[in-house]
Amino acid sequence: FFFLMIRRPPRSTQSRSSAASDVYKRQYIQGMSIPTLSKRCLNGLTARTTAILGSQWGDEGKGKLVDILAQQYDVCARFNGGANAGHTIVVNKKKYALHLLPCGILYDSCINVLGNGVVVHLPTMFDELKQLDKDKINYDGRLLLSDRAHLTTACLMEADSAHETHKEKALGTTKRGIGPSYSAKASRYGLRIGDLKYWDTFLQKYNYLNQRVVQDGHKAVNKEEELRELKILRDRLYDNKMVIDTVYYINNAFENHKRILFEGANATMLDLDYGTYPFVTSSSTCAGGISTGAGFNIGKLETSIGIVKAYTTRVGSGPFPTELDNEVGQEIRRIGHEFGATTGRPRRCGWLDLPVVKYSHMLNNYTSINLTKLDVLSHLDEIKVAVRYRLNGEVLPSFPACLDDLSKVQIEYETFRGWKQDISKVKEYKNLPKEARDYVEGVEQLLNIPISWIGVGPERESMFRKDQDQ
Repeated sequence: FFFLMIRRPPRSTQSRSSAASDVYKRQYIQGMSIPTLSKRCLNGLTARTTAILGSQWGDEGKGKLVDILAQQYDVCARFNGGANAGHTIVVNKKKYALHLLPCGILYDSCINVLGNGVVVHLPTMFDELKQLDKDKINYDGRLLLSDRAHLTTACLMEADSAHETHKEKALGTTKRGIGPSYSAKASRYGLRIGDLKYWDTFLQKYNYLNQRVVQDGHKAVNKEEELRELKILRDRLYDNKMVIDTVYYINNAFENHKRILFEGANATMLDLDYGTYPFVTSSSTCAGGISTGAGFNIGKLETSIGIVKAYTTRVGSGPFPTELDNEVGQEIRRIGHEFGATTGRPRRCGWLDLPVVKYSHMLNNYTSINLTKLDVLSHLDEIKVAVRYRLNGEVLPSFPACLDDLSKVQIEYETFRGWKQDISKVKEYKNLPKEARDYVEGVEQLLNIPISWIGVGPERESMFRKDQDQ
């Protein structure tokens, strides 16, 4: 016989952000929290742990939902990428373009973590903090950096820029040193934030890193100037106790019934393993990256929300099956302000690609979808959605790894009627035009994934739940 002992979690005296934890009934088996699949929170409002992940090639609008949910959570953690990410948030008509800081930094009840999987360019991070200082947003004790996270330095940014300049066909990176930072990490001569604790030892490692980069044929940088700046920033980090063991911190927070929000950077189709390689980023952008980049077992993840733009965009080079290289695509770019938050580069635009989203769902097991920027399509008479790929007449069961195959796929579309009216002021799903609801529900049925949130504009207030009972 097997005996199953179920005990209630102890009541905790938590802030208002933790109160919703009691709403969701959970089973505790040998001390581990196991969410019942049928009762998983779809929208993240009452979940203990939630991940916000990009489902396409990035720029889907992840930051807005993170911003909405972060005020309800105790911890907001990033687990991948670096200053190549760009989450633009509009609060009270003030725009915040965050590249390294988690979006929860705007809420005084939320602790913000940069996990071990993030690569950190310290000058960029402190520049972002200057905007918060200017707006009198207090972040004392609310920004924690993993001592295992790697540093991006000037020589690595120089290497990235040189790669993009001299390669026969550039990948279209942000030139922020992301790839070389992860390359140095994998080659085991990278610098970790924890190395800054012992400055003399750090200097030896710093000089060796620069030596290796120069040996690879890249231009030397002004080391003295960078070291002066790093020493100042290092003192700020340690004087303010911002460098900690975040793996322990996050897991301890979970054991103490804190609510944790994981903020993904980039997106599934830019994942180093699963994206359109080599036109990808250099980190794990999928749900698995939470385990490797934050040290948190994804078996404890309750809710995973995939962010899906109502059309598709991508920046830089690489295949793009539904790309609209015509006036329609240009108009979508203009109306949607599709220019990179990090580089300002124009984004390529195309129809919503459901084979991409289904592939992303297979990898991330989305609890629900947040459909964003629906308002951008309001001017169109008809809207197309890619529903399947064919190659040599055969339906492809999944997204192809070979880019030569991807370049040859024939796309089958479904066409929806446009709604031809402004929806940017709509606050409830029932008030959307019928044609817009038909589009949303058609996408939902084709994906067989519930849509929990819908975005119709850049403001925080422009996001609403599809079903108020979810």
